[in-house]
Amino acid sequence: MFSSFMIKYAEIGVKGKNRYIFEDALVHQIKLGLKNCPGTFKVTKTQGRIFVDTEGEFDYDETIARLKRVFGVWGICPMVRLEDMDPDSLCEEAVKYFGAVYPDRNKTFKVNARRSRKSYSIDSMELNAKVGEALLKAYPELKVDVHNPEIALTVEVREQIFLYSEIIPGPGGLPIGTNGKAMLLLSGGIDSPVAGWMIAKRGVKIDAVYFHAPPYTSERAKQKVVDLAKYVSRYTGPINLHVINFTDIQLYIYEQCPHDELTIIMRRYMMRIAETIAKENECQGLITGESIGQVASQTTHSLLVTNDVCELPVFRPLIGFDKEDIVTISKKIDTYETSVLPYEDCCTIFVAKHPVTKPLLSAIKRHEESLSEKIDEMVKTALDTREIIEVMPD
Repeated sequence: MFSSFMIKYAEIGVKGKNRYIFEDALVHQIKLGLKNCPGTFKVTKTQGRIFVDTEGEFDYDETIARLKRVFGVWGICPMVRLEDMDPDSLCEEAVKYFGAVYPDRNKTFKVNARRSRKSYSIDSMELNAKVGEALLKAYPELKVDVHNPEIALTVEVREQIFLYSEIIPGPGGLPIGTNGKAMLLLSGGIDSPVAGWMIAKRGVKIDAVYFHAPPYTSERAKQKVVDLAKYVSRYTGPINLHVINFTDIQLYIYEQCPHDELTIIMRRYMMRIAETIAKENECQGLITGESIGQVASQTTHSLLVTNDVCELPVFRPLIGFDKEDIVTISKKIDTYETSVLPYEDCCTIFVAKHPVTKPLLSAIKRHEESLSEKIDEMVKTALDTREIIEVMPD
């Protein structure tokens, strides 16, 4: 039935003179999202509308699934394109459309006619009445409800005529690449993939860094993070995942520093390393999955101490979320089931029994001085020996 889709956007529509930049970025992202989808697609932009037209055979469900993962898409409207025709012929096509799409017609409906081409022979109000009358005559079981209809048939009269009656929700947001780039600290937990997804939704291209601690963490734990990055990449496009061997640094901190401060000091070195990689890759910020009070290293005092080592801004989109909020999004983006697999990451291995919740920055800095003999060389080695995995979406 359908071989064309109208793509609706929301936030892009309120942009000013640079709106075309966001529209062009959205067209580009839609093309990338459909790149490996079965079928041949033509993506075009015209008169404030973006269209996806198919040629030949294609997978309807897979096409919709991919479009629903393109940030900037507010709604997807499967539609029928009609060449210019008189109102009577248009009514006949509307009746055919309704009959094909809705075998069960014991429903309420309304017609939304929009006449952008003012040279058309009748105006929008007349077209509403004429199409509605034709539908009622063809299908007497229908009932009109202009306030809360079960079916809203839209008729757009432009150079061509478009019929559609469904708006499939997209993810919204802004197209990837319109708001710079950031580096995600990605672990195997529930929070960080959601944080990356949320920042990417604002148009930010993301790469990621993962801290691996063999033999305390297994190769399966690393693969779990790669799998999570792959789920996120369905929305963001390719992600360069930087895998840092953090074992020696963790053990050295464990040997030299007070155990109640282990998590905070380790976290500070993770942020230092992540920022170095971020700057190398021209990122404008770091992304973490931290939420106030969720664990000892995420109290306001701890976050203050963590931030001290960063020059780049740290984006924490989950900062005011509770766990249920985060879990809901993780299920929506299909990362939850992977996140809860029982493979430990490097943070959980070295958690203190009684971690400090109100660390003093002066004390942390003083205790980090005991690391000065070896830590810089260890950080350099970790950066020099990192593994970079290019994670591609399906």
